[in-house]
Amino acid sequence: MKIKSIKANEILASGGYPTIEVVVSLESDAVGKASVPYGASAGSHEASVLVDGDKSRYGGRGVLSVCKKIEETITPELIGMDANDQRAIDNKMIGLDGTENKAALGGNGILAVSLAVAHAAANEKQVPLYQHIREVFGLNDETDALPNPMIVAIEGGKHAHETTDLQEYCLLSISDAGPTENIRKGLETYHELQKVLEEQGLSTNVGNEGAFAPNGITTNEKPLEYILSAIERTGYKPGEDIAISIDAAASEFFMDGKYNLSIDNKQLDSNELIAYYESWLQKYPIKTIEDMLGEDDWDAWVKLTEVAKKYNVENIGDDLTVTNLKRLQKAIDMKAITSILIKLNQAGSLSETVDACILAKENDMITVPSHRGGGETNDTSMVDLAVAVGSGYIKVGPTRGERVCKYNRLMEIERMLRS
Repeated sequence: MKIKSIKANEILASGGYPTIEVVVSLESDAVGKASVPYGASAGSHEASVLVDGDKSRYGGRGVLSVCKKIEETITPELIGMDANDQRAIDNKMIGLDGTENKAALGGNGILAVSLAVAHAAANEKQVPLYQHIREVFGLNDETDALPNPMIVAIEGGKHAHETTDLQEYCLLSISDAGPTENIRKGLETYHELQKVLEEQGLSTNVGNEGAFAPNGITTNEKPLEYILSAIERTGYKPGEDIAISIDAAASEFFMDGKYNLSIDNKQLDSNELIAYYESWLQKYPIKTIEDMLGEDDWDAWVKLTEVAKKYNVENIGDDLTVTNLKRLQKAIDMKAITSILIKLNQAGSLSETVDACILAKENDMITVPSHRGGGETNDTSMVDLAVAVGSGYIKVGPTRGERVCKYNRLMEIERMLRS
C-alpha cells in the first residue's frame, strides 16, 4: 500500500482548456488515476484553481506549473506513505500548502493527487471506490440509498449565452424504482422537451453541460412551462414521477445591491426576488431550489428557507457553502439551507469533501454531488462518493460523454449491488 510514484499530466477538459490528471503507483504495482474539473460559474469561496498565467499557452490557462508543484513539492512528501491512510495523506498536502484556500499548491493539484491515491488503494484492495471510501472513513453501509438523477435539461447564465439569467432548470426523477429506471424516465422527458422547444421555434443546441441552451427565451419562467409540458406529454406525473429543480446561480446576476434579471427587465432586492420565486413554487412541481440568492446574502437565505418549507421544497446551498465545513456549519447554525450541493474541487481533497457530507447528514440534510459546468473530465469519482455517503441525488447533464459517463457509472454500481 505504500506510495511508490506520483506523475502529473496536463490533459484537456470538456471546455477545451487544460486540467490535471494524476497517476499514483504503489509498491504493489497497483495504480490509481484521477482527473479534476473546473467551473465556469464558481463561488468566490471555493478552493483555488491554479493556472500558469502564461498567455502564450491556452490564454494563460495551462496547468504545467501545478503539475510541477505536484511532482516537486507534494510527491517527495508522500512517497512511502500508506495509500490506505487517506486522511493522513490529505492532511499532509493541506499542511504543505498552508493557506486557507489552497492557494499555494492549488486545490486542483491537491484534489487530483487525493483522488488518485484513493483509486490506487481501492485497486490494490480490489474493491470499488465507493466501498473503499466507506471503509476508510468508517461510513455506514448505504447500499439501499442509491442517489437519483438530477438531470440538467435547460441551461443558461454562464453556461450558455443569450438564454436565461438563471443557470439551470433540471428534471428530478424521483420514483422509488432505482437510478437506472429513473435515468430512463428523466431522459425520455428530456427528449420530449426537445420537441416542445422545437414547436416553440427555439434552438435545441446544447450548452456546457449537454442540456438545451435555446436563445430567444422570453422570460426566466418559460423553461418551467416547457419542462412541465414535457413531463405531462411523456405520460409521467408531475411532482410524483418527475419534478423540477432550479439552480439560479444568483451570485452571477447580483450587481450593485440588486438582482438583475435582464430578460424579465427586473431589478429586485432580496425580498422581492424571494416573492418572485414563491410565485413559481405555487405553480410548478418544484422539489429543490439551489443558489437562488447571492453567496453572501445570508439573512435572505434564512427567509427563503422558511418560504421553501411551506411548499415542501429543499433549499440547496452551493456557492453559499462551497463544500466547506466552516460555511456549512454557519448555514446550519443560521438555518439558511436544508440541503447541500457537493463538489469535490470546491473542497480540494477527498477527506474534506467526505467530512462535509458527514456533517450534512448529521444535520438531516440531503447531499447532492455535482459535475462542473465549465470543464468536466471522464473521471467518475463523484458518483462513487455519492454512493459511499448515501446522497439523495447526483446532478449531471444529459448528453456529452463527460456527462453520461457519470450516469453509466451509477447504473453500473446499481447492477453490482443488485446482482
